[in-house]
This record gives sequence, C-alpha cells and structure tokens, in this order.
Amino acid sequence: MSQLLGVAVVGAGHMGADHIRRLDRVISGARVAAVADPDVGRARNAVAGVDGVTVTAVATAALDAPGVEAVLVASPGPAHEEVLLEAFARGLPVLCEKPLTPESTGSLRVVEAEVKLGRRLTQVGFMRRYDAEYLRLKALLDNGRLGRPLMLHCTHRNVSSPPGFTSAMLVNSSVSHEIDAARWLLGQEPTAVTVLRPRPSALAPEGLADPQLVLLETEQGALVDIEIFVNSGFGYQVKCEAVCEAGSARIGEQHTMVVTEAAGAREDVAQDYLVRFADAYDREVQTWVDATRQGRVTGPSAWDGYAAAAVAEAGVRSLESGVRTEVELVPRPELYS
Repeated sequence: MSQLLGVAVVGAGHMGADHIRRLDRVISGARVAAVADPDVGRARNAVAGVDGVTVTAVATAALDAPGVEAVLVASPGPAHEEVLLEAFARGLPVLCEKPLTPESTGSLRVVEAEVKLGRRLTQVGFMRRYDAEYLRLKALLDNGRLGRPLMLHCTHRNVSSPPGFTSAMLVNSSVSHEIDAARWLLGQEPTAVTVLRPRPSALAPEGLADPQLVLLETEQGALVDIEIFVNSGFGYQVKCEAVCEAGSARIGEQHTMVVTEAAGAREDVAQDYLVRFADAYDREVQTWVDATRQGRVTGPSAWDGYAAAAVAEAGVRSLESGVRTEVELVPRPELYS
C-alpha cells in the first residue's frame, strides 16, 4: 500500500463532496485519487484545487484509475450494489454510505458476494457509531452499571424533506440510522415493527405522512420508540435516551452552543446532518483509512446493512398495512459473527 491511501470517491453530490473535502483537508493517511459522477462538472468542482485526481462519469473507470486502492461510495442508494460488486472483483476495500442497498434482497446479494470471497471488504456508513455521545452511551450500556436496557426513546428531526421524499422514505431512509443505532447499542436484533401515524404536520408536503412513530421490539424484550419528523421547520435534532433497570442515560440535548448577550440567551440548533455529525464523519473516515492501511476491515458490516434494510422493509409494510409486522432475517453467516 502506498504512503497515502488512494481513494476513489463515487458520487460528488452533497455527501460525496463533503467526503472529498474531508479526505483532502481533514484526515491523515489518504488522498483523493479519483472521483466519479454522472455530472462531470459537479465532480470537477468538488475536486477543485486537489492535484492528481482522475475525474470521470463512470464508476468503474474511477475504480481502475491509477493509484486507487480503496473506494468511498457516496452515490444514490440504487447505484451502490453495482459499485460494491465491481470493487469486490478488484479486491478493493469499500466504505459505503447507507443504505448498503435500498432493498434487503440487494443487500443480501452483497453479503453473499463477500461470503464467497471469504473476507470482509465493506464498511457501511452508519456514522452514529462514531459520534462521541453515542460512543459514551454504548460504553455505559456495555459495562452493565445501569442494569439491562429496557427501552430506548429516540428522536430524529429534520428541518425539511427534499423534493420527492415519500412516506416510506421516512422509515427506510431516515429511521434506518436509528435501526442500526438500536441494534448496536442493545446488541439485539429487532423482531417486529409497528408504525403509527398521527395527523400530518401542516409543514409536510401534501400526501406525506410526517411525522411518524416507529416502535421496534427486540429479541430480548427491549422496546425502541422512534419519533421521525422530517419537516419540523426549525432544525436537525437527534436524541436518544436509554432506560435501564437501575437508571437512565440521555444524549443529544447539549450538542449545541449557547450564546448569551444583551438581548438574551439563545441556543444554536444544527440545520444539517453534516453539521451535527461532522466529528462523527471525520472519526468514521479516519478509522476506515487507518484500518484499510493495516489490511483490516472494521465498523458496521454488510450484514449490518442487510439487517437495517430488512427491518426498514418490515417498517414500510407496517406503515402501509397499519399493523404490527414481524422482521424476517436470514441466518447470519459465520463471516459476520
């Protein structure tokens, strides 16, 4: 492996451009070797001022560009599976933004391809596992000081939803972060999902069921309730409270700056996930680069991506039917045990 890990970034949109900036200016041990985006002009803008970068409209051309040793996938979800399988064919490690694939069937094909290779190449971008507050909560739950976790109360709010956002996407796009965080924090698989819909907010676009309340049941009897509200109108908020046998712990409320001046005091509320989780993204990519340079793959696996997709699909079925829906997971391969 070269002195600086050569990374091909697939996708130069909002997320991809931020990762290009991060690889070039923030973290150590890596460089942007290639960028692929159907909008070549957008890709060129994203790498302006970065030397030695191959820019192309075709993902496979970026994977085959000189100096590429790893891949960061930040393209839209439907394009992920093809890029992942092409990376596998070249033996390239991949950091893939969530979702691994939009449907669990595609994620399962990715899992099966890795199992056939006999080694992990994929890390999925569930960045909350790298957030300082989530890491502290995970450590507290793991040490058992508060006893067994009984419930998680989760809040996930956005300022507004992008054009074309559907009611199902509240679950399979937004809540997928909470699904993975709950699996990771509790060390348990969800077994059933119920989605409840209050009356829609006046701020929600016509026909969008927003907000929603998602209830997960786990294999060891814990409950996880998730408020998802993608048109809150005021800010981006993510909170989580773990209620255990001997106490509780809450994160997400103080991740802000309080300004006091003559007119009074105010709290800044993040307007974007790239602001709220900036440190988590930095830590996630740095950890991936460090592990890749050592020939290791750590972090959320392709199996985690599959499990999140399967739970989200059960949630969408519950949203559509209005009834509790069981989660169906295939047996976990030994590669991910």
